[in-house]
Amino acid sequence: MELLESIRQVDTSSLVDRVEANLVELLQVRKLKVGDSIPTELELSTSLGVSRTVVREALLRLRMMGLIETKKKKGTVITSPDLFAILGKSMNPHILDQETLKEIFEIRLVLEIGMADFLFSHITPEDIKELKEIVENEPETAKDYIFDIDHEIAFHGKLYEITGNQTLKKFQRMLLPVFDFVNNSGLLKKNVTLNKFVSHKGLVDILENGSPELFRNAMRNHLENHFQRIL
Repeated sequence: MELLESIRQVDTSSLVDRVEANLVELLQVRKLKVGDSIPTELELSTSLGVSRTVVREALLRLRMMGLIETKKKKGTVITSPDLFAILGKSMNPHILDQETLKEIFEIRLVLEIGMADFLFSHITPEDIKELKEIVENEPETAKDYIFDIDHEIAFHGKLYEITGNQTLKKFQRMLLPVFDFVNNSGLLKKNVTLNKFVSHKGLVDILENGSPELFRNAMRNHLENHFQRIL
């Protein structure tokens, strides 16, 4: 048994895997910034002691991740990856496992309760006016729905916009289709007693006259029926 414990685990990663890891480490060690050039394929091949083919494959992976790109007269340079373009390719509810889908559903609930302070820091009278118009255009029965994709996109999308956080807004656009899918997929508890909850109109009233703390509590209440289905 002691002999087995002393045996080092075999490194099963490919040469390209190891070169890719070395290149990422190189970017960190040299503290390269967006726009900085990286060594050429030949220079990397010589430095790492591998073929140019291996280096080329490793660079292709970094390029696919959006970490590098090739520019005229500058060669290969560091770029800021479009995280959501990359993530969006795999954020398909039809190919994600059930546990991941449920956890994504939970992420959106957390985000919307936590945005209160950002909303109150950025909201304007024009925003309030637009939110009221969105609510007025909802059918009367909207207050009895626990989720409707069209209402959610219009109202909650506006809330994300008001926060002024563009990354948060992009993330919301990606989450909504998953949220809608999970809501209608049967993954959540079905036999839940629906309680009265704060409507979109109620949330607007608090945004106009209340405080971040009141809004957090109201949003938690607004989402209460969803919480009942996952807890």
